Amino acid sequence: MTPPPPHPTQETAPGVPRHLRYTWDHEWLAVDRGDATVGITAYAARALGDVVHLRLPEVGTWVEAGESCGRITSLSAVSELYAPASGRVLQVNSTLADDPGVVNAAPYTGGWLFRLRVENVAGALSADAYAAHCAHTEGDRR
Repeated sequence: MTPPPPHPTQETAPGVPRHLRYTWDHEWLAVDRGDATVGITAYAARALGDVVHLRLPEVGTWVEAGESCGRITSLSAVSELYAPASGRVLQVNSTLADDPGVVNAAPYTGGWLFRLRVENVAGALSADAYAAHCAHTEGDRR
C-alpha cells in the first residue's frame, strides 16, 4: 500500500499545502476514504534540522490523537511525534530507516511517516489556521 499521490501544490502560505489537515504540534495528515497518511510539516522539519533517526509506531498498534506515538531525532534535538488522529497504524514508511533525511527534503511527499485507519480527526486545523499558527509562533503577525 502506498500513500495517495500528492495533490497539485496549492499553498495557503509558503510550505503549507491546502489539501492537508494540520495539528498544533506540526504534524499533517491527508485523509482518503477513512485512511490517513501522516507526516511532519515543513515548518517542523526546518525547526528540527537534519533528521538522523526516526522511531515510528509499529504496524497494527492503536494510536490516540494528541498522544506520543514515536520520536524524531535530529542533529540538534529529540522530539516526540504526536498522533494527529486516533486509529490503527496500517503502514510505516520503511524507506526512512535508510534515509531519514527525506523527512527534511520532502516532508509532504517521500518523507511521509505512517498510514493510519482513522477513527477521529476532530480538532485538525485547516491550512489557513495552521499558517496563522506558524506565523504567530514566529512572531510574524502579517
